[in-house]
Amino acid sequence: MTPLDQPLIESVAIFFNQVMAAIGGNTAGPGDAVLNVYINHDKKFAFVEMRSVEEASNAMALDGIMFEGAPVKVRRPTDYNPSLAAALGPSQPNPNLNLAAVGLTPGSAGGLEGPDRIFVGGLPYYFTEAQVRELLESFGPLRGFDLVKDRETGNSKGYAFCVYQDLSVTDIACAALNGIKMGDKTLTVRRANQGASQPRPEQESILLQAQQQVQMQKLVLQVGGALPTKVVCLTQVVTADELRDDEEYEDSLEDMREEGRKYGNLVKVVIPRPDPSGAPVAGVGKVFLEYADVDGSTRAKTGMHGRKFGGNQVVAVFYPENKFAAEEYDG
Repeated sequence: MTPLDQPLIESVAIFFNQVMAAIGGNTAGPGDAVLNVYINHDKKFAFVEMRSVEEASNAMALDGIMFEGAPVKVRRPTDYNPSLAAALGPSQPNPNLNLAAVGLTPGSAGGLEGPDRIFVGGLPYYFTEAQVRELLESFGPLRGFDLVKDRETGNSKGYAFCVYQDLSVTDIACAALNGIKMGDKTLTVRRANQGASQPRPEQESILLQAQQQVQMQKLVLQVGGALPTKVVCLTQVVTADELRDDEEYEDSLEDMREEGRKYGNLVKVVIPRPDPSGAPVAGVGKVFLEYADVDGSTRAKTGMHGRKFGGNQVVAVFYPENKFAAEEYDG
């Protein structure tokens, strides 16, 4: 250690002592939780030694906390043995920690250590945190969840980690989700610290139900407009009266083409019109924009949803491509 290290060591120790106290993570009595700090400048990391096993586990919930303007990754040492550590004390953070006191969201990235941590790879890059969580929570509530993002762009890297509150569903979730097709990707789901594992015989019936549940969840995502497709459906944009007049109808078509091209390669615009005879027509009042790829439709949905158009707030959702191709506009 050089004399230059001392101020940084003190800064790290003071910081962790303060945040541990703020979240209620000090369980070994009064005083500071941090015993020692070691800085490795070459590899740009630090070891922070806590005075108790329980407090060290509570500190794992601080993953992602901001320190001197940058997010901190909090991890166990590479030689950490969860099986041996379990005999010494809690290996997971206390679920009642007040993480909001230091600007963290409870259950976001904390609680992601141990043998039951799940790796979820092959996620479509356009999936949001909410969509990934919704799929994973088909099997039960999560103790911890982290969708890994690029530090520069903030975009998803296509993989995540999670831990279930009920650890008994870990293998079931892995077996049910692994190999599932999501958009143009295939999921790889397994325990993070080992290869693929098979569910025990007594879990077989539960696994079958879980796989059915996943398929239903995918259907809900698509029907509910959450799973991205190449087609965007807009409402609150046009009225039936405007569509009856030929000139106004053509103006509306051109307006939608012009607006839609701003977001990507627009292939087609469909605006169903009322029947002159008064017969019901599916989709009247909706505008459908078909794009060449999901990137364009995703930008269009994000850009148009919530915007004001003619005094009305536009609602934009994804629309099933098969229904659009079949000219079924009643969805």
